Amino acid sequence: MYKKRTIHLLAAALVLGLSGPGMAGPRESQISQYAGTVKAADPAFSGFSTERGKTLHTQTFTGGKPDTPRCTTCHGKDTRAAGRTLAGKPIDPVAVSVAPARYTDPAKVEKWFKRNCTEVLGRECTAREKGDWLTFMLSQ
Repeated sequence: MYKKRTIHLLAAALVLGLSGPGMAGPRESQISQYAGTVKAADPAFSGFSTERGKTLHTQTFTGGKPDTPRCTTCHGKDTRAAGRTLAGKPIDPVAVSVAPARYTDPAKVEKWFKRNCTEVLGRECTAREKGDWLTFMLSQ
């Protein structure tokens, strides 16, 4: 009886240890960094929103380039489908469900946020916008 209980306790401890924050992947780490930045500026921050991320992805902006007023201009309205640049070059789907390798390289994520936010919004995205948008893409 004692051995059986010890084995169960050890197994539970192992499962909990392997499922904790130490096992977070690059996407989760990136989102945690964004959350830390937002929380430092806004202590009332309670988390990222898929709805705000969806709005960011679909709304029209006037501050960026006139030919790219929204993310959907190139990425399309269906996040699970391929997009196309204005020059006609294909873009892989942005939804993680169909592009599981997406957003696993933090340097690439930042590079594309900087480029795309500047072109669409006319400025760099905030940490809140990045976190909301990534949260939305992870839900897709």
